[in-house]
Amino acid sequence: MSAAETSASLRPESLPDAAGHFGPFGGVYVPETLMTALKELGEAYDAARRDPVYQEELNRHLKEFAGRPTELYFAERLTQHCGGAKIYFKREDLLHTGAHKINNALGQVLLALRMGKTRIIAETGAGQHGVATAAVCAKFGLQCVIYMGAVDMERQALNVFRMRLMGAEVRGVEAGQKTLKDAVNEAMRDWVTNVRDTHYILGSALGAHPYPMMVRDFHRVIGREAKAQILAREGRLPDEIVACVGGGSNAIGVFFDFLEDAAVRLIGVEAGGRGIVRGEHAARFEGGKLGVLQGSKTYILQNPDGQIELTHSVSAGLDYAAIGPEHAYYRDTGRISYAYACDDEVMEVFQLCSRLEGIIPALESTHALVEGLKRAKALPKDKIVLVNLSGRGDKDVNQVAKLLGVTLR
Repeated sequence: MSAAETSASLRPESLPDAAGHFGPFGGVYVPETLMTALKELGEAYDAARRDPVYQEELNRHLKEFAGRPTELYFAERLTQHCGGAKIYFKREDLLHTGAHKINNALGQVLLALRMGKTRIIAETGAGQHGVATAAVCAKFGLQCVIYMGAVDMERQALNVFRMRLMGAEVRGVEAGQKTLKDAVNEAMRDWVTNVRDTHYILGSALGAHPYPMMVRDFHRVIGREAKAQILAREGRLPDEIVACVGGGSNAIGVFFDFLEDAAVRLIGVEAGGRGIVRGEHAARFEGGKLGVLQGSKTYILQNPDGQIELTHSVSAGLDYAAIGPEHAYYRDTGRISYAYACDDEVMEVFQLCSRLEGIIPALESTHALVEGLKRAKALPKDKIVLVNLSGRGDKDVNQVAKLLGVTLR
């Protein structure tokens, strides 16, 4: 099937189907006690997205509170360094709280208010979703509880303090690997127990329907803005778009409005960790198998007995054993290709971008930069590579300094 035929057959606006499936992926695999809550959420979101009053309120908060639209930035010195295609950044790092996560947190908290929920829970890995959730809860006066793995709390201590500063209760998770998967488990247990007054703001395009669709829709603003901005700047679309993929929210957000533009190559970048060895990475398309985890059918890193594998990444936000079901679908259709970046490459490019552009990228976003620079070097100078800079790296400075053996005074 040609790229044009593949793109035409996707009909992305029709996905997922009514049961939440993207082809064989997605769906609803949760305890019976959550089925009513998910149905309520799906109905509330369906009504809200058709309601111009809700959309107007969301757009107002995205502008006044979050800081949209974000800039499209020509990375001139990195472009010169690579010697090939022009490199542009979509600057989600400029948003309030430091990452794209605020788009989804605002959309969901407004939905929770419509449903009469007074308590918000969330999970977080790198802490950026937790910070965004804490911020919107503070803004709207809602009780906020954030679950975070103990390992992630240690490597993202700054974000833990930021959440608490804004009034959130941060609950450390000591189970399992003490990272993102375990935080999701605890958040789901909380939701089952407190479903009447509590809304769970899931932070990525993961989990049971309607979450993958809903989170994607709240982040589509990234791609819409990027398309209009690059057309205004260059008079044409980019040749390639690159984004990091943990669960995949920033990536599906920037990719979605380009899915039917067959000439635009879309590349998601997973966490290669210390290398593609069991337990040392989080690249689900490098050895992952079809399975069910935390509400959704997708590609999962698991052993032959179906047990979830240990994962590793220098970036807490990509350190997760499953990938969003919509990404699994587009990978299998061939519309989106996926690469991975290893920790040592990420550390190198983190410093390079900081030094050449004066922009400190999040370690998660730096995975996309690693692949973006590779692609720019391989392409001629008349081509354009757009990298979604999903977050800023202030939160990672202490960890990077520690890994580099630098003592902060």
